[in-house]
Amino acid sequence: MEAKTYNLTALTDIWTGDIDGKPPGRLITTGLLGSIRWWFEVVVRGLGGSACDPSAQHKTCQDDKHCVVCELFGCTGWARKFRFDVFDESGHPRQEQITKNTAFKIRFTPLRPIRDEEWALLDLTLRLIANYGALGGKTVYKPTAEKRRQDASHHQDYGIVRIKQRPDVDSIGLNRVRAYVGGERWRGMDHTKFRWASLEYFWCIEGKTLARQDTDSSSFNHVLGRKESKSDAKWLVNGNDATAQWLAGSTGNSKKVFSFRDPARTFGFVKPGRISHDDMLGRLKSVWPDMEDQDYVKGNAILDKLFKSAEVSS
Repeated sequence: MEAKTYNLTALTDIWTGDIDGKPPGRLITTGLLGSIRWWFEVVVRGLGGSACDPSAQHKTCQDDKHCVVCELFGCTGWARKFRFDVFDESGHPRQEQITKNTAFKIRFTPLRPIRDEEWALLDLTLRLIANYGALGGKTVYKPTAEKRRQDASHHQDYGIVRIKQRPDVDSIGLNRVRAYVGGERWRGMDHTKFRWASLEYFWCIEGKTLARQDTDSSSFNHVLGRKESKSDAKWLVNGNDATAQWLAGSTGNSKKVFSFRDPARTFGFVKPGRISHDDMLGRLKSVWPDMEDQDYVKGNAILDKLFKSAEVSS
């Protein structure tokens, strides 16, 4: 059983969290793996499969009756199928937080047999993160165009990475992967509360950033439905606007729009029955009037691109 190693470069700092008893600035590998797992769930749901929500204790899997995500990443009574390690460029275990322009490696070493479909899903997830998403925590921080504020901690970019080299992964095709995640052996889920966390409802725009322009103007807040003035920025324009409430998030609930300055990237999610892709596109065009429809790339199109690029590189 051969390990799979990905060589990455951090284009921004990567935040993996703090743990009591650990000095600040230490890399928390479980934080990194937790982020990878979250995106893996997004991919599985986007392919029509079921994935539990580990943050909801009463909805998690247990033992051998579990979802396709827990099959690989583990759950109560079912061990994870791999060991996860992070190394520096020289191959030594990485212990410090990963900072901008740092080269590092992540390795998945099988502890039990891992199916080709699982490797394909993991590879797909990592390429989704690198090309369209972000890795780790603090990705909800929002950039600013105000020069004197750009160095403030809450305006920093986190989580953007580039894959320099990826391992050989068998190209098995979209239909086979769909069949695997949709198999009858997996535990079914009620996705009502987190149905939106799916590649089907994901979108991404490269080369554009939502940010605060000045004290009274914020394209980020405009898209969310918040008041743009810095003094009122935590308030919604319409407190009864359910769509704005969902997009802006709240304590314990993340925003659904993420934007980065360098490199420029904006992505997010829509929610069926609440806000459609067309509605989201309209919100973005209201702050980017030069934006073309084709700049807004939906999750299903991204899925096709990722599978086609895997076929070319294999």
